Amino acid sequence: MRTMRLLRPAALGLTLAVALVLPAAAHPGHGTDSFTSGLLHPFGGLDHLLAMVAVGLIAARIGLATAWRMPAAFMTAMALGALAGFEGTTLPGIEYGIALSVAAAGLALALAMPIPTLAAIGATAAFGFCHGMAHGLELPDAASPISFSLGMLLGTALLHAAGFVVGLAMRNGTGLTLCRAGGAVAAAVGVVMLMG
Repeated sequence: MRTMRLLRPAALGLTLAVALVLPAAAHPGHGTDSFTSGLLHPFGGLDHLLAMVAVGLIAARIGLATAWRMPAAFMTAMALGALAGFEGTTLPGIEYGIALSVAAAGLALALAMPIPTLAAIGATAAFGFCHGMAHGLELPDAASPISFSLGMLLGTALLHAAGFVVGLAMRNGTGLTLCRAGGAVAAAVGVVMLMG
């Protein structure tokens, strides 16, 4: 019962946030307000949304003492990837890296398997770089890279935080079962993205 009391506000907040920002495309076609476009960017694409929430969910499982390291690694690497993307640098298979991030995070959640902290941080950083590069390459011509990046980092931090709060509430019992089911759905989405 306590889990559901904690989960309801977090789920409601995340649902409202997604409902309010979903019309903002996660891909080209943003407005010229760079900060707002960057802020909304991670919320608009299912691939970005699932991966970033999953980082928070997995961080909650690793433990409170080191939980901040996964989101920090993702955001740092994402910022570096975005800078490379802003400059027009691209790596082959960046979209596959994003799809793999969704599939791998979903699988880790679905199996509820223990993940060594360093391995989780390393994988998270690699996946964050892929997401950042894709964001940087999609930057609208009229946008300011700095404003866009600051907004994007804030949007990403909000998604990580939402995942973390939900993850804390879903560590046991029915909550864990729901989290694992959600992970299975995310893994399936990631696999479909990899195949597409």
